[in-house]
Amino acid sequence: MKKLFEGKILTIPNLLSCLRLALIPCFVWAYLVNEDPRMTVLLLLISGLSDVADGLIARHFNMVSNLGKVLDPLADKLTQAAMLVCLTSRYPMMMLPLGLMVVKEMVCVGTGLAAIDSTGEVRSAGWHGKVATVLLYAMLIAHVLWADIPPELSLGLIWLCAGMIVLSGILYGIRNLRQIRSAADEKPEQE
Repeated sequence: MKKLFEGKILTIPNLLSCLRLALIPCFVWAYLVNEDPRMTVLLLLISGLSDVADGLIARHFNMVSNLGKVLDPLADKLTQAAMLVCLTSRYPMMMLPLGLMVVKEMVCVGTGLAAIDSTGEVRSAGWHGKVATVLLYAMLIAHVLWADIPPELSLGLIWLCAGMIVLSGILYGIRNLRQIRSAADEKPEQE
């Protein structure tokens, strides 16, 4: 855990991740209290654009940090979970991707922390995680803006996201377990 706070902490990308965390109550309020789908989507788009900017700035200006590698996906997952919870009030099937996301994150956090502990390395997001995120945001925005979305399309989008969440969770779990196993195999040689 000590490695998480080594190096750069107060960086523009980390501040953008904090901004995304601060936007969560704003879009929840816009959707549930103000019942303003356009404002909700605008806030989600600001959150999404700050996520893209965060990654570009971190890589381009060498501001990648272990804290950022944790804070960035945390902001993503909390944003996604909050919006999924909001949408369950109107679309009960949103519980499927929400439940799968919670299980996936618990497994990934558990194996990820073990991998960090055994190697001291915090790995970046994989392609499958990014695809799952894009699909999830597209599904969320479609459901927010299209109040009378056809049930077949709604279910199709939900199942597509659910499938990608499962695939991504499996691939992250495999990656983390390989990293742990590799570190365990290297330890006897170092001693």
